[in-house]
Amino acid sequence: MFTIDQYISSVQSNLQKHSNELTSNLKRVIAYKFSPAIDLLDFTASIEPINFELSIRIFSMDQNANEVFNEEDNPNLFAGSEEVLPEILYHELDNSQREAFFDFYEEHEMEILEQEQKTFANWFSSCWKEAGGDHFELPAYLVLPEESNSYDLKKSEWVDEEEKWT
Repeated sequence: MFTIDQYISSVQSNLQKHSNELTSNLKRVIAYKFSPAIDLLDFTASIEPINFELSIRIFSMDQNANEVFNEEDNPNLFAGSEEVLPEILYHELDNSQREAFFDFYEEHEMEILEQEQKTFANWFSSCWKEAGGDHFELPAYLVLPEESNSYDLKKSEWVDEEEKWT
């Protein structure tokens, strides 16, 4: 009834519906003047797998893995966090199929999680590049829940979470 390819294709299709919104919001972020105390940006995804909901927030961080805030309250500089993508649906499923789908998901969980991670990273990275991210000076990463790696948006590769702080 379900296949991994069909599921991932559905996720890609649903994410694509929000590409323009994400790209537009990333263009806005890229244009910010950032506090000099910021060493890197984390784009952190919140994923609610039961309802297939995804949202993304940007966090400005220092080299010690602490969030940087705009303590000078300078309106010309960005520091802190803000929503980059409000909650969206990344997959749609009829309620009558939920139990069967989650049985399928549990049976193939490791492979599905790997494919989801790759799909989310590729989509976000594509929007980042479209927004002009290749010319962005600060290091920037996509962070997915429960992952020990972050996706380096400059290098287009997964790096160990600890590597970005060195």
